[in-house]
Amino acid sequence: MGRKGRAAGGILKSLLVMYLITGLLLLLLATLMFKLDFSVQIARIAIIAIYVVSGFIGGILMGKHMKTRKFIWGMLIGLSYFAILLLASLIVNGGIIEDMTQLLITLVLCAASSMIGGMVS
Repeated sequence: MGRKGRAAGGILKSLLVMYLITGLLLLLLATLMFKLDFSVQIARIAIIAIYVVSGFIGGILMGKHMKTRKFIWGMLIGLSYFAILLLASLIVNGGIIEDMTQLLITLVLCAASSMIGGMVS
């Protein structure tokens, strides 16, 4: 398998794992919110933490898969994860971005946590 095929396989695998982790953790958060009546602010913090955890794990997987320039591949997978989240958000919200500051913070956290995951790998 060539370098491009190896990269594509790693990206797809990492993104799949990242979104599975995100889905499971969001389901857990929804259950906890229902049972414990969390505030909206706690939910927002938890969602950001979920993005960071998913990004970190995705960065580790991508770094292990690619073996060289792990931090760059980690950051790339974090940016890919963010891009898909942004696209889904735009579809759901009818193309409207409500809070640009929150969007930029999420972008930085996704890229940074994945890059750190790549370095750790």
